[in-house]
Amino acid sequence: RAPAPLLIMETQAEVCRALTALDPGASFAVDSWERKEGGGGISCVLQDGEVFEKAGVNVSVVSGLLSEEAARQMRSRGKSLKAKDGKLPFCAMGVSSVIHPKNPHVPTMHFNYRYFEIEEADGTKQWWFGGGTDLTPTYLNEEDAVHFHKTLKEACDKHDPKLYPKYKKWCDDYFYIKHRGERRGIGGIFFDDMDSPSKEEVFQFVKSCAKAVVPCYIPIVKKHCHDSFTPEEKLWQQLRRGRYVEFNLVYDRGTKFGLLTPGSRIESILMSLPLTARWEYMHTPLESSKEAEILEVLRNPKDWVH
Repeated sequence: RAPAPLLIMETQAEVCRALTALDPGASFAVDSWERKEGGGGISCVLQDGEVFEKAGVNVSVVSGLLSEEAARQMRSRGKSLKAKDGKLPFCAMGVSSVIHPKNPHVPTMHFNYRYFEIEEADGTKQWWFGGGTDLTPTYLNEEDAVHFHKTLKEACDKHDPKLYPKYKKWCDDYFYIKHRGERRGIGGIFFDDMDSPSKEEVFQFVKSCAKAVVPCYIPIVKKHCHDSFTPEEKLWQQLRRGRYVEFNLVYDRGTKFGLLTPGSRIESILMSLPLTARWEYMHTPLESSKEAEILEVLRNPKDWVH
């Protein structure tokens, strides 16, 4: 376990530094918390800045006994967890961030990298890593989409050229809002239950992905944070944020796991929700509009790097 907590703390510090440099008038509220069942974390949340409406970067290292509901969720993914007297000791740690900018021409970005370990009845330990980084623009900018995906592909390719296409597809499939028939954003990479070829090799891959967060996103923020925008564009951003909320509350596995874990910190789990969002009845964008253009990509994911 030892290098994983260090990586998550370093990633949190690196991302907070990069965001503060872009929004110097704003500051992060730093909130340390403890969980009586075991462990704790540090939540860093910036609200109402000039550039970022809400940006949260959280780390947590928690341990205890897996709830029956959480164990059921894992078994549904094919985990054979053998409990002792109905108890499964676990340790989970990770860094998670969602960044909602004010300007509708700057995309929302999310990343999460985590490590999980469970001790079974016979003392054997199951472990795995999971995570990903994905982009949710209000309006499509192809150059930005290519930059974002290429940076993540380069991080994956250092380890195995098969990883990026596999995890890009997984990301498109995972962030699917079934009741809307569209993705939450233009994707990135997503993986879970990664436990081979070896713990060290998987850790090095996760480290490469975490180190790619700042270079894949910060140049896009710099490029657009002073773009002018209209009230109509701001409205469309609010409507798209409504979709973000729908995915996170209905489908997101991390949110569900957090809400099912006894003693979890609800404020940190729901940090991913934007400060503002909107739901209008029967809102339909005009054909051939910029709004319709992004919807087309959300319904039919594109290959951005070939």
